[in-house]
Amino acid sequence: MRAEIAYTQKRYGTTTMMAAIFIGRLFILLGYKALAKGVILGSIFSVLNFVAMGEILPLIVGPSRKKSFFISFGAIVFRHGLLAVPLILALKMEWLDFAATVGGLFMVQFMIMGDHLLKRFYRSA
Repeated sequence: MRAEIAYTQKRYGTTTMMAAIFIGRLFILLGYKALAKGVILGSIFSVLNFVAMGEILPLIVGPSRKKSFFISFGAIVFRHGLLAVPLILALKMEWLDFAATVGGLFMVQFMIMGDHLLKRFYRSA
């Protein structure tokens, strides 16, 4: 199970960061540096959250129900705290765009959804 999680993390993490850098460079070329920084910062934390989920998952599956509950709760608190960092930074710093940061936080989910849609589209063609 560990190998499948690592493969998925690497695949979607790499795709996410490549897309974030491409989008960020596009925004910089268009003169929107705050948007570029927001997308990239949000994407970094999106990947960190995705990796944290993959690392915590094996800890939740094995132990007793009571221990699994506390690990799950701690993991949720940690991950939400992790996702709050770029949002707070985007609110406090003028050089970051809040909406772009929020979009960057969903970048891994966008990549997963896009991957599944592409597979479905090309499989039916």
